[in-house]
Amino acid sequence: MKKIKEYKEIYRSSLRELFVTEHMVLCGFMAALAIVLSMAASIEVGPYIKIGFSGIPNRIVEFLFGPVTGCLFGGAMDLLKYALKPTGPFFFGFTFNAMLAGLIYGSVFYKKPVSIKRIMAAEFLVKVIVNCFFNTLWISMLYGKGFFVLLPARLLKNAVMLPIDSAILYFSFIYVKKLIYRAGRFSEKRGNRPGI
Repeated sequence: MKKIKEYKEIYRSSLRELFVTEHMVLCGFMAALAIVLSMAASIEVGPYIKIGFSGIPNRIVEFLFGPVTGCLFGGAMDLLKYALKPTGPFFFGFTFNAMLAGLIYGSVFYKKPVSIKRIMAAEFLVKVIVNCFFNTLWISMLYGKGFFVLLPARLLKNAVMLPIDSAILYFSFIYVKKLIYRAGRFSEKRGNRPGI
């Protein structure tokens, strides 16, 4: 029961983040950065696998502002990226995936201490549930390829990327935390970011 109350408060707090002007400005900046990274720093490995860094701004938003803001930000970014650079037919399943990933990452990172174990656990959950299961299912449905035909390559890619993505996120969060403290925001004394 205590855990349920904690999560309810986390979701309420994350929802309140949406109504703070400076947080929305930072989300806008992160959105612009995500778009630039998706256009300039993405590598297509075959028709069904894409490696890029455009997810880092999403993770920072989820880390700072929680699951509700992260979920909405992820969905909005998926739609915006598709509108700016369409690749293949539009399919809402991929938008759902971006929102689900935002919800998972936000729930694991928001107001919690930065630790490599926590980051690896979140990465593992998203890679199994979102990347390997749902993404493979949507690609299978869209292109008529067998789910189990696509799965091995996607499992291999996600297994290889798990430690790499975890390390990148760990150092990104440490750097963001230092920047925020230096700017005088979210300090321990103000008490609004006890876990950072």
